[in-house]
Amino acid sequence: MNGDATAIPSGRRISAHAVCTAIREDIVSGAHPPGSRLTEELLARRYGVSRVPVREALRTLESEGFVTTRRHAGACVAQPSEREAADLLDIRGLLEPLGAARAAQRRTEAHLKVLRGLVRLGQERARRGSLGELAPLGDWFHETLAQASGSPSLAGLLVQVRRKIAWVYADGPARWSDQPSRRTAPGAGAWPDPAARAVESWAEHGALVDAVARGDADRARTLAAAHTERSLSAYRRRPAQVRTSKHSVNTASGRN
Repeated sequence: MNGDATAIPSGRRISAHAVCTAIREDIVSGAHPPGSRLTEELLARRYGVSRVPVREALRTLESEGFVTTRRHAGACVAQPSEREAADLLDIRGLLEPLGAARAAQRRTEAHLKVLRGLVRLGQERARRGSLGELAPLGDWFHETLAQASGSPSLAGLLVQVRRKIAWVYADGPARWSDQPSRRTAPGAGAWPDPAARAVESWAEHGALVDAVARGDADRARTLAAAHTERSLSAYRRRPAQVRTSKHSVNTASGRN
């Protein structure tokens, strides 16, 4: 196995799901660049499995839009267009408010406990300026909120859309830890201060959890829509930097 490959435990039967997760993570991280071929034999060797789970994993990834099959070339990493990337932002803008409203109606005490704990951690890290620690907390927060919707289908779509946005926008503005204090895009004005936006973002998370805890679906939907729009507008204000280059490497890891 190559040193940069996602590790899969050895010594037991590996499921196609585990292989799919490993390949997907390597696509998102840029280990498999857009347009690159995905050969079953090489992938099986890379992940230490047979070709059967690899074949099943590639079919799943094709249905998710991460992989495409080309005539005479076989499976390749997809190369989403700028229009497709923009559509992902619109889809997220529609789904996240719906998920928040459903969470307000269906969340459990276990969900609330996790969400409140994540908000405390996120707000503490944001105030301290530990921006590099916020990305996994943000992912965990939004995945838990999606699960609290009580709809596996909706939760799956929310996680998949957020993952794909992180992939196609290689240097998304949500990666606050990597942004300089001020930055401008042509004709778009200045980027918000990363530390200030992080504090603001986690305050928004806290208000959203309060609405979910109260069972206020309308308030949760409104807050989620506003939070999502602030996040997505940062993508829309800048020139598209969609991952269409075969040799580009995705370094985005932070999510709002």
